[in-house]
Amino acid sequence: MGFRLEGLLTATILPLLLTMILFLGPLVHLSLDCPWDFIDGLKVAFDLRFWMLCVTDMRWLRNQVIAPLTEELVFRACMLPMLVPCTSPGTAIFTCPLFFGIAHFHHVIEQLRFRQGTIVNIFLSAAFQFSYTAVFGAYTAFIFIRTGHFIGPVLCHSFCNYIGFPAIFTALDHPQRTTILFFYILGVVLFFLMLYPVTDPSLYGDIPVCYLLEKGSPSHHSLCS
Repeated sequence: MGFRLEGLLTATILPLLLTMILFLGPLVHLSLDCPWDFIDGLKVAFDLRFWMLCVTDMRWLRNQVIAPLTEELVFRACMLPMLVPCTSPGTAIFTCPLFFGIAHFHHVIEQLRFRQGTIVNIFLSAAFQFSYTAVFGAYTAFIFIRTGHFIGPVLCHSFCNYIGFPAIFTALDHPQRTTILFFYILGVVLFFLMLYPVTDPSLYGDIPVCYLLEKGSPSHHSLCS
């Protein structure tokens, strides 16, 4: 289930760093619009009062702590070790997120109940969210299998909840759109170049979930080596 000490430090740092590289464009966008300079940001980051406000905010706790922990526990740590022996790592990576995406359909019920838009718009929004969460779920499933750790998917999930879906159309209207779009493209290119090297299983020690494949086809071991 990914609860182990071997390779914990690299599993904590590298997957999150890889995700931040993917979101390089949105991060640059945020930094350009942020009223604080780097020193002010550090002061806030190490200000105990700021973190006290965060942990007493139920919405922050839900988005940054509770949802990442519970959803990754269910859909990655519990579900993937059951799917992998029955299918293969590749099939499990793309099957598991379908359940993860469907689990977010409760937003449709909320929006219909409180009449937050037309039925067509609500279902279009749900379809978009399903697609986005399915792609994200496949990514964190990939990280889980490649690193054999629970912590990486949780931190990546929390980070993505904070950043949200990239505001591409806002970036196109930004006065410094050329700079922002450059970092959008750079981030995506670097992400795909670094995806396999940064998640190389040799960096994380023996990966327990891969032992489930010992009696399977050799082709099933490709993601574990």
